[in-house]
Amino acid sequence: MIKVVGIGLNGKESLTTKIQNIVNNANLLMGSDRHLSYFQEHPGDKVIISNFYEDIKTLQHIKSYHESIVILVSGDPLFFGLGRLLLEQFEVEELEFYPNVSSIQLAFSHIKIPRNDAKIISGHGRDLDELITNLQQGVEKIAILTDSKNNPQAIANLFLSLNIPINYEIWVCENLGHTDEKVNCFTPQTLANTSDQFAALNVVILIRKNDFNLTKQELDNLQLFGIEDHYFLSFKDRPGLMTKREVRMIILGELELKSQETIWDIGAGTGSVSVEIARLCPNSQVFAIEKTAMGINLINKNCKRFKVNNITSIQTKAPDKLSTLPLPNRIFIGGSGGNLINILDVCQEKLVENGIILIALATLENLALSLDWIKKNNCNYQLLNINIARSLSIANLTRLSPLNPVFLVKIQKQE
Repeated sequence: MIKVVGIGLNGKESLTTKIQNIVNNANLLMGSDRHLSYFQEHPGDKVIISNFYEDIKTLQHIKSYHESIVILVSGDPLFFGLGRLLLEQFEVEELEFYPNVSSIQLAFSHIKIPRNDAKIISGHGRDLDELITNLQQGVEKIAILTDSKNNPQAIANLFLSLNIPINYEIWVCENLGHTDEKVNCFTPQTLANTSDQFAALNVVILIRKNDFNLTKQELDNLQLFGIEDHYFLSFKDRPGLMTKREVRMIILGELELKSQETIWDIGAGTGSVSVEIARLCPNSQVFAIEKTAMGINLINKNCKRFKVNNITSIQTKAPDKLSTLPLPNRIFIGGSGGNLINILDVCQEKLVENGIILIALATLENLALSLDWIKKNNCNYQLLNINIARSLSIANLTRLSPLNPVFLVKIQKQE
């Protein structure tokens, strides 16, 4: 029988009397150099595990010569530990597991936050694609087991490079269970720029924060055109569901905005396009049409957030109520709710001469519907396909992460 014993940073003191007896009675003790250092006076044979697969092959050959074998591991061996790998190499009947408190348990205990609903990710010798997905989904609590490559600064830089409309606080928990343990909280920006060296044994926890207000200085320093996505409030369960900054900038240019116009933003979502238009054209009137109450709430909050007062939000499913609005000079259709053709019929009727309709489409089916409608109505149009990739910081490397492709169909109403 091979007994796998989890151990904490305080060595023997982390073990119960029962487990200490199991270790003491072993005639073969295996573990990392650090784990074996806790048992320097142990009378049995010792084998340092430096290359897991090679050293386990050795154990497979010599296990019959030892009555009692103990493998020392960190924390809980079946929680992102060597336990899973041992189960691949030995029969279940050959193994017994004696877990200790895991570093994740200790970390959440220190920051005094329940961990039952947290997402646990191992970045130890792995890529961080799973972390990227969870950040983009706005998961409330994420705990990451780090390594020298995927360290706290790398995780903060990764989050910032995603440029998502969410705010997290980041806890770095070092040497948990030891006398020199440290637990500190950072903003992503502070952590990314710190020159502090963290202990090799650390856990990173990200806790999503509630909506935060822009300070007057932040608002005054915002660029006039192309606001970063993370400044906007977004849907809590779908934070990525908004018109991305790069696409938004192209939309604003294609609309050929002028002063003192009436603009309809149909399917306004979070209101990011409406807010940009309102800031660029303070003398124009923007009507943000959105079918969901949650969307209307976000639009109103973002209007207040960016201090724009020339946006009127209207909760309705287009094309309902469109005929009651002032005639538009520009129409942007960012969402249609399955009513694209009916919306286009009303927009064509109400659009002033020389006005522009701009449709953003994410699917080939809706593109086909739009082009078929254009053909039947003999409209002049232009088609633009947008494929954009952003740089993404992965540890000390950079890769490109593509945004979803978007089709822009531009229709101009002639005299």
